[in-house]
Amino acid sequence: MTVLSIRGFEIHPGYLDAGEQAAIVADLRKCLAQAPLVQPVTPRGKPMSVRMSAAGDFGWVTDRKGYRYETEHPSGLAWPPIPTSVTQVWRALVPEARAPECCLINWYDDTAKMGMHQDSDEADMAQPVLSISLGDEALFRMGNTTRGGKTESLWLGSGDVVVMAGDARRAFHGIDRVRAGSSTLLPKGGRINLTLRVVT
Repeated sequence: MTVLSIRGFEIHPGYLDAGEQAAIVADLRKCLAQAPLVQPVTPRGKPMSVRMSAAGDFGWVTDRKGYRYETEHPSGLAWPPIPTSVTQVWRALVPEARAPECCLINWYDDTAKMGMHQDSDEADMAQPVLSISLGDEALFRMGNTTRGGKTESLWLGSGDVVVMAGDARRAFHGIDRVRAGSSTLLPKGGRINLTLRVVT
C-alpha cells in the first residue's frame, strides 16, 4: 500500500476499506451513546466549529478553565473504552508505541474548520499521534514546528490514516475546510476525525 511522506507526516491513503470504516462508525455510535458530542469553547469563550467527544482513559477538553485532559466526560460519566476496531490500526502502524490512552472524536459539518495548532498537552512527546479520517474529505494543512512559514496541504479522504511522529509530532497542522457530499459513509454527511494519543 502506498505511503506518502510530507514534511514528516506519514500518510496512508485508503488504509481502511469500506467495511472497516463502517465497523468503526458502528463502534463509535456506541461510544457516543455513553459520551455524547459536545460543543467546546476556547478558554476565551469562543465556540469551536467542531463537536467533540472521546474514548479511553482520558478525553481532551477545552472550556474557560483551559485546554487539558480529563478522566470524565463533561456529564460526569467515565469515557467509554477505545474500540478494538480503532486500537488495531494503532497497533498495526505504530507497533513500537505505548498503548493509546485517548481517542479524541471530532465531528465536522461542512462549515467546520480546525485552526493551525500543535498537539502539545501530552506528557511524553516521543509517542506518536495517529489520525483516522472517516466521511467527507477534508483539506489538511501541514506546517512547521514553529508557527508561520510555508505550509503544504492535502485532501484527506475517508479511510486515510496519518501518523505524526518525529519532527511532525510537534508540527502545526489544521483543517481548512470540508468537502460536503464527497463520501456516503455517514448517512447525514460530515466528517469524523479520530486522533489517538498517549497522554501520560
